[in-house]
Amino acid sequence: AIMTKLTALSVLRSSSGMEMPILGLGTWQSVDADLEKALHTALEVGYRLIDTAFIYNNEEVIGRVLSEWLQSGKISRQDIFITTKLPIQGNNPKSVREYLLKQLKALQLEYVDLYLIHHPVGIMPEEIVKHEGSAVDNTGLKLDMATDHVALWKEMEKLVDDGLTKAIGLSNFNVKQIERILNVARIPPANLQIELYLYNQGKAEQEFCKKKGITMTSYCTLGSLGAPSGLFCGANLNPLQDPVVCRIAKSHNKSTGQVLLRHVLQLGIAIIPKSSNPNRIRENFQVFDFELNA
Repeated sequence: AIMTKLTALSVLRSSSGMEMPILGLGTWQSVDADLEKALHTALEVGYRLIDTAFIYNNEEVIGRVLSEWLQSGKISRQDIFITTKLPIQGNNPKSVREYLLKQLKALQLEYVDLYLIHHPVGIMPEEIVKHEGSAVDNTGLKLDMATDHVALWKEMEKLVDDGLTKAIGLSNFNVKQIERILNVARIPPANLQIELYLYNQGKAEQEFCKKKGITMTSYCTLGSLGAPSGLFCGANLNPLQDPVVCRIAKSHNKSTGQVLLRHVLQLGIAIIPKSSNPNRIRENFQVFDFELNA
């Protein structure tokens, strides 16, 4: 089921009824003035999906820019799709709502379009106090291995009931963990966001999600170069310099980055490349005028 006839307006549909743009701007490691500029560029170019998370520490900046665009009438709320994520320190049923309310306030929005559980594990509450606000350093935390996905999911469902998010989903969960949630879900996950790129294609997840009608989003689509080495698999291999990718890029008169993005798009998976470089933001959006043949 390779998707080829894609346009900038193409959407992915989940069995739960969510429709999500296939291309968005990722904002991990993007802050302040750089991010502000990036968001303006992206919205001008035609990006309609913005992906953020509590731990990116940038929801207020995004909120400022969005409110500027919304108030000026340049876009309407229905035109944009905002994804954010529950942080690991919020992975207990009591914290779920509290975090989303905090995030909505920062984003200056009444609802988000998609709220994801960022990671399957939580961290112990006593660690939270020390780490509130230190988004960067995730080392030395006591992991809470008793994170109860089912109880957590029930709270996520209530957020949909209350109109605080239109859809809910998961990030960095494996098939077994997703299955456990599906078994009890009243509202099934609409999306799974995982690291997925040329050397790490998440085949098991792809197959499973297709079967269950769960849409997928790929992060690190250009390879895990921003990640601390060893944190993610294959962190030292750079697909942007892959000889096969280079050859294909040349034949289409495209950059290797555009080829890697297009490859994942044609699998029917959404992409959220991050950049604060205006030219790169434009380039990442120009992936709808060529087709890769399998």
